[in-house]
Amino acid sequence: MIIAMQESASEEQIQQVIDRLVNLGFEVHRSTGARQTVLGAVGAQVEFDIRNLELLPGVQEAHRISSPYKLAGRSFRPEGTIVSLANGVKIGGGSVVVMAGPCSVESREQLFGTAEAVSKAGGRVLRGGAFKPRSSPYSFQGMGEEGLKLLREAGNKFGLLVISEVMEIAQIPVLMPYVDILQVGARNMQNFNLLRELGKLRKPVLLKRGIAATLEELLLSAEYIMAGGNYEVVLCERGIRTFETYTRNTMDISAIPIIKKLSHLPMTADPSHGTGRRDKVAPMARAAVAAGADALLIEVHCDPDKALSDGAQSLYPEQFSKLMDELRMIAPAVGRTIA
Repeated sequence: MIIAMQESASEEQIQQVIDRLVNLGFEVHRSTGARQTVLGAVGAQVEFDIRNLELLPGVQEAHRISSPYKLAGRSFRPEGTIVSLANGVKIGGGSVVVMAGPCSVESREQLFGTAEAVSKAGGRVLRGGAFKPRSSPYSFQGMGEEGLKLLREAGNKFGLLVISEVMEIAQIPVLMPYVDILQVGARNMQNFNLLRELGKLRKPVLLKRGIAATLEELLLSAEYIMAGGNYEVVLCERGIRTFETYTRNTMDISAIPIIKKLSHLPMTADPSHGTGRRDKVAPMARAAVAAGADALLIEVHCDPDKALSDGAQSLYPEQFSKLMDELRMIAPAVGRTIA
């Protein structure tokens, strides 16, 4: 249920509504926007007349939410969520934030060379896997905490924020000192125990869509995180598995405007995993920005032919620089800029 308070509602009136909802057995989540406060009430199964809430002082309107995602839905924050990071970086505002870097951290030389190229081209966040979920147990699994230390050091040196993937609950305290954004990969989108733990944090989480997940399932996974009190969630379309085999996945560009309609959460596109082909990354990145993406997650490697993972979908630094120039021309056409 959503209760929208009047713009003139006092703190005392808001608290009175919260107390009434708690007495009815609801768990209350508060969203304070620029003009009004919205209360999201979830959990109770009791029957009551919703008009009794609308009669309370300061209440503008109250209505039941038919969709299963209450907090991730657009009505909870109609104006949209902006996830604010360090260095003035904001995901969900007027600028498109580009996050780029290697699939996995392989060495100091590889990471620092790539980070420098990402920074020079205008990227704002350095991506890189320290713990890598691989389909084969014999593939490179990442450098672990040593890789995280290198990510943080490279980020600090080149003025970049850091995003890296968390695969299990035990890795959360290891990642926390080093990263600015925790990434949940497609394989873990429905790892509900992990999502619950991330809901207890107050650090941004980028949640990728599973390879066979519907958009409703993606939003319900976000709901797990938000139900714990962490509203700093960024969603990501990274391609889904279809019967087409030419590309690694099928990049669902339509998911971007659909999510923007259904949810207030920022939407990211990952054309690297979405296609699995270096020559298709740039076209899909351009399309994603045109479709309304708030951020891009792109794999870049200083020597992708020798990459230990996902080299075929990683851009060369000069390709990434050219793509950034192209995005700076496309973004203004849809009322955006490149951060």
